[in-house]
Amino acid sequence: MPEKIVLAYSGGLDTSIIIPWLKENYSCEVIAMVGDVGQGDDIEAVVKKAYATGAKKVVVEDLREEFLTGYVFPALKAGAVYEHKYLLGTSLARPVIAKHQVEVALREGASAVAHGCTGKGNDQVRFELAYQALAPELKIIAPWREWNLKSREDCLDYAEQHGIPVAASREKIHSRDRNLWHISHEGGELEDAANAPLPNTWQWTKSPQDAPDQEEQVSIGFAQGVPVSVNGMELDPVSLVELLNEIGARNAIGRVDLVENRFVGIKSRGCYETPGGTLLIAAHRELEALCLERDVAHFKQHVGLKYAELVYFGLWFTPLREALDAFVNSTQKEMTGTVTLSLYKGNVSVVSRASEHSLYRTDLSSFTMGDSYDQKDAAGFIRILGLPSRTRARSRIEAVKEVTR
Repeated sequence: MPEKIVLAYSGGLDTSIIIPWLKENYSCEVIAMVGDVGQGDDIEAVVKKAYATGAKKVVVEDLREEFLTGYVFPALKAGAVYEHKYLLGTSLARPVIAKHQVEVALREGASAVAHGCTGKGNDQVRFELAYQALAPELKIIAPWREWNLKSREDCLDYAEQHGIPVAASREKIHSRDRNLWHISHEGGELEDAANAPLPNTWQWTKSPQDAPDQEEQVSIGFAQGVPVSVNGMELDPVSLVELLNEIGARNAIGRVDLVENRFVGIKSRGCYETPGGTLLIAAHRELEALCLERDVAHFKQHVGLKYAELVYFGLWFTPLREALDAFVNSTQKEMTGTVTLSLYKGNVSVVSRASEHSLYRTDLSSFTMGDSYDQKDAAGFIRILGLPSRTRARSRIEAVKEVTR
């Protein structure tokens, strides 16, 4: 009985050649697991291609809603953004794909799982840490760390030799990853950090020059930190994100060009398009500004940074991430309300914020003096805060006097 291996399969260049490579080198049956996280592929064509290149079986898992509710929205509530810019689109998709890949392997009686990630990237860490956390008994196969192929050109040669059709070409050499949350772009002209992205590198969002010449407003409603409506329409998670993607993309929202620090210690350069996610992050931040108490809001910024690192580093299935979720969820109990944004040629500005849990009170913030705040209290407050400064100043004065005597 040949060994069974479950491959996380996308139908792209790498995984397309991995099926025949696994069969040649492991004399195994390959089960291709296709995780639909909203990448927009023709799933039937992907399945057909997997069989045509030698898969024994293809399993398709619709992960779109789970991806959003179980991974994206928790990161949104946490305020997780990696290195100021990256909204973690690829990083958040890997654990949900790996989780279902493991479930397929256990269900099918496979002894190993495989992925198409390179030995230089972050994704190998994300997949393999998930495998180890969920099913440590499974063998892990990473062809990029075993075969003698060194470049995407080598992969194209291998595909041609084995009669495998691929979308990539020697002229179109970008590596892209797409899901409901974003599209990432690497390779090609982007490998030189001095090069600007080519106009055709961007696949989703309009350029500011081509965006409409008038602003568009969009209102986003939240319930306990989770987005639930757009422009007053209650929507399921997938429909909500798809609609915000459409609105953001046509207004040139969500383009990011980033030199980032990979977990493996390499700096890399990528471009990201996250139109709907950019709108959600902006709206959620404004709702928290309205409803979150000061000390909690300030401490939560530290949590957001750590959460982003955990996601980026592939540490999703860890006790720390679960503990941070518990903290974040406690901060979101009153994050219910609506934020309206104005979009214009790549810019996002706030029009209005409203919540029944708002901590913003005009009787306190107004320049008009009222009974809610006694200005005389400020004198004692400032005197107490200034005590350390006054003590230090007096000590220095006394020291100078002692020296000049």
